[in-house]
Amino acid sequence: MSRRLTMGSVATATALALVAIVPTGPSNAAPASTTDYTVVAEDGVSADAAVAAIAAAGGTVVERNDSVGVFRVSSTRTDFATRAAAADALIGAAQRKAIGYAPKLEIDAVEQENRVTAATGTARGRSGVTSMDPLDDKLWGLDMIRADESRRKQAGKKGVTVGILDTGLDASNPDLAPNFSASLSRNFAPDIVEVDGPCEVESCLDPVGTDDNGHGTHVAGTIGAAANGVGVSGVAPKVTLVELKGGQDSGYFFLEPVVNALTHAADSGLDVVNMSFYVDPWLYNCLNNPADSPQAQAEQQAIIKGMTRALTYAHLKGVTLVGALGNNHEDLGDPRTDISSPDFGAPAYPREIDNNTCWDLPVEGPFVIGVSALGPSAKKADYSNYGTEQISVAAPGGWFRDGFGTPSFRSDANMILSAYPKKVLQEEGTVDEDGNVVPAAASFVFKDCTAAGACGYYTYLQGTSMAAPHASGVAALIVSQFGHRDYQNGGLTLAPWKVEYQLNRTAAAHACPKPRLQTYTNEGRDAEFNAYCEGGKNFNGFYGYGIIDAYAAVTTRGL
Repeated sequence: MSRRLTMGSVATATALALVAIVPTGPSNAAPASTTDYTVVAEDGVSADAAVAAIAAAGGTVVERNDSVGVFRVSSTRTDFATRAAAADALIGAAQRKAIGYAPKLEIDAVEQENRVTAATGTARGRSGVTSMDPLDDKLWGLDMIRADESRRKQAGKKGVTVGILDTGLDASNPDLAPNFSASLSRNFAPDIVEVDGPCEVESCLDPVGTDDNGHGTHVAGTIGAAANGVGVSGVAPKVTLVELKGGQDSGYFFLEPVVNALTHAADSGLDVVNMSFYVDPWLYNCLNNPADSPQAQAEQQAIIKGMTRALTYAHLKGVTLVGALGNNHEDLGDPRTDISSPDFGAPAYPREIDNNTCWDLPVEGPFVIGVSALGPSAKKADYSNYGTEQISVAAPGGWFRDGFGTPSFRSDANMILSAYPKKVLQEEGTVDEDGNVVPAAASFVFKDCTAAGACGYYTYLQGTSMAAPHASGVAALIVSQFGHRDYQNGGLTLAPWKVEYQLNRTAAAHACPKPRLQTYTNEGRDAEFNAYCEGGKNFNGFYGYGIIDAYAAVTTRGL
């Protein structure tokens, strides 16, 4: 049923050179005579033995992640990589550098489709529902998963911690500030000038509680925006939110920051981690794709190895892992030719994807709950990936083009509304210098303030990135309802397999559409978007075990 990557599936292949060119940190910080590398230890080698081998090869360890055997190293020796590869304790080393300039990402064609294509529809209302916060009447996703009903039983507990492994978290938003833990939060992705543009602070390490991209803030709001009379409320409005900044301001997610974020989550006893991204620069990481150079193969092997180790480590430490299936409108069990990789450092080129040796990470990694995206009609959104091999459940992700033949077709309100940083909206030009929403953005950007004058900003996005946090919120409710005391880290804990089991078994089963071949011609999409739904009502490629149900998840006993 699942082609989920496991430790066993890469045991033989990872005897190859597993190294990655992972640009992290300011690229202009080191003298020209010093070169930075990422070094990966051999399986079974202790961290101290690896450090000793690095030193013997002429390198100095700058940063170490002992839990997964990944090291950041600097060296003045021109032959360091060769010497490291020859060391028995090390798999190898690769130079860490950023190539070319990539400015901050502009409008995302999928997540911000309403900015690319003008809205023409009329927003639909939510009848008969009591809102907890002023903008909750726009959150159709809460209705779909019965999160508004689940709060009467369980709204989440402060002792349950949810990690937002993303681009940051704007803790100045009055909806996020009450639930934000600064003490647990960390930034693992210092700005890279060549990728992110000029650093905002001298150290290039943005303080926690900030988000210069906006994606992470939006995800955090869906999971756990406080029900406090301002803005919106989240699926689990009383849980604790933890920033795990593993994504660059520009939106790239590289191996080392992601691995470090996952191990921190594990060591800190976090209960749930949401991952709405894929690890750059490869859409699919392949063991030995014939289209790739040896260097490119080694880089992907490193990502596979590093992510497998980190995800497994987090799972074994009690972290429930939730991932977005992706926005490439394809069956993960039968991928199309990859024409977008690498998306950083070198020009992309076409690669045929072998389903048995290539993985979309982290969602196809071990122990990750994969989530597809639905529109308000409960149809699979045209952009959402699908397939029986990795999907677990479906959740509201938004679909701008939903509602064909009705007044709501192509309306902003078909998407997901959540928190967003004022600074990013001002950079986009939708909020002016005085903090007011400009008239042209009034249908998709909102401002709401507390009586004390603290204002939060909110906007619509769509994507599997928006579906995954709905599932993460329900997972947090499950831990809140059925978890037991965590004597090691404090708060509550519940074994990840129990969380996943409860999430899956309480999801509302949903059969494939009839006919099974879903076309999106009416919505303006070509045949590439056609999607065939395999499976029965209890499990299929569009919905997995069903649409997540927060109320059933906290009221169905048996754990």
